[in-house]
Amino acid sequence: MGESRKDALRVNPGEPGLKLEFHGVKVTSDAGLPAYRELDNAFGLTSVVASELIDKRTGKNTQHSLLALLRQSVFSRLAGYDDTNDAERLCVDPAMRQIVGERAKDKTAASTSQMGRFETEILTQDRNLQCLMNLPGQWVDKVHQRKRIKEIILDMDSSDSPTYGQQEGSAYNGHFGYTCYHPLFVFNQFGDMERVLLRNGNVHSTDDWQSVLEPIVSRYRNFNIARFFRGDAAFANPNVYRYLEAEGYFYAIRLIGNTILHDKIEHLLTRPVGRPPKKPIVLYHSFRYQASSWDIPRRVVAKIEWYAGELFPKIGFIVTNLRWKSSNVVKFYNKRGTAEQWIKEGKYALNWTRLSCHDFLDNQVRLQLFALAYNLGNFLRRLALPKKIRDWSLRTLQVKLIKIGAKVVRHSRYVIFQIAEVAVPRALFCEILERISRLTLVAVTPGAG
Repeated sequence: MGESRKDALRVNPGEPGLKLEFHGVKVTSDAGLPAYRELDNAFGLTSVVASELIDKRTGKNTQHSLLALLRQSVFSRLAGYDDTNDAERLCVDPAMRQIVGERAKDKTAASTSQMGRFETEILTQDRNLQCLMNLPGQWVDKVHQRKRIKEIILDMDSSDSPTYGQQEGSAYNGHFGYTCYHPLFVFNQFGDMERVLLRNGNVHSTDDWQSVLEPIVSRYRNFNIARFFRGDAAFANPNVYRYLEAEGYFYAIRLIGNTILHDKIEHLLTRPVGRPPKKPIVLYHSFRYQASSWDIPRRVVAKIEWYAGELFPKIGFIVTNLRWKSSNVVKFYNKRGTAEQWIKEGKYALNWTRLSCHDFLDNQVRLQLFALAYNLGNFLRRLALPKKIRDWSLRTLQVKLIKIGAKVVRHSRYVIFQIAEVAVPRALFCEILERISRLTLVAVTPGAG
């Protein structure tokens, strides 16, 4: 595409050597996106949905395929553009046009109105929405086909998405102290999002837990691997225990203390004699316990911590069917905190709490698209980053890898990105691409052997 020539802007009349020129369709600020597009190609992620979405469009509305529109939705969110209004500029951005492919390469990507119709009219159809909600798990399965796993650990947790105005499904939540949505997430031990569900703001943390967990359990049912589940006290529910036990899952779920539980550890609640050491005194105790709502007794692990200068100990209880020693059960449960960290990354790097549509269904679609963008970002982080930058967060990757400036030179047969070599030099970018290329090798059977 060409653009009309405009005179350069002078920054300061006293410095005639400094001028500003604007080349919107010849320069991009997202030159790192092709690395993620390469990862998409390596696993066939976005293409997996091409034959599953139903397209009822006719005439000029079909200028862009559903695959192209999905790519634009996911990759724009990955780059930090969390609103379809950004499509007005992105549709001419040379990096986004190459990422979207097809018609966009030679003309433009989808406009704001086209993206709006895609997300609020096409993806909200029942079958398309169900397909979209299953897509994060399908992407995870494709990754597991290349990277064999020996176990799966599922972390379930809820979070908040603040709302403003009269949004459908918005409600005051006493725990968070404001009006919001209350989405439910499930991550695996690698930080990949297995599934997410948007819910009304005033529901309990465990509402719809089975509808979220069942599709994941079903996917892993025939894998020859060990299976684990972790959850906070909100999921201390006998229905959850029975379901996990029936499906062969080991679990560790925090219990809220009560009089009976404290009676079980009464012999450990006497303050240790003598001057308290600088390090806390940590004690463990394991016992059988059956609440009135439980059908059978279950193992409970207690952790008691005495700190210098404190009169009372800190006490925690975990219900579990693990047979490990108590300290290992506690250590395993404590790693559940990483799921909270992944939720924070999604909030800060992708801004997936920006669910500003009025209709609840539209916001459900937007959250699913954010989940896909998150997974694509996490796949690259854990599978393709060299050792020296493997600890980069999604936000750091967005700023240092995706947000690279480049001049785009178009020829009749190829396109060249002349990339600024600042945070990510050529050698490092090359190493990332080489690691991605190795992921296209012959697939393996997940959990085999």
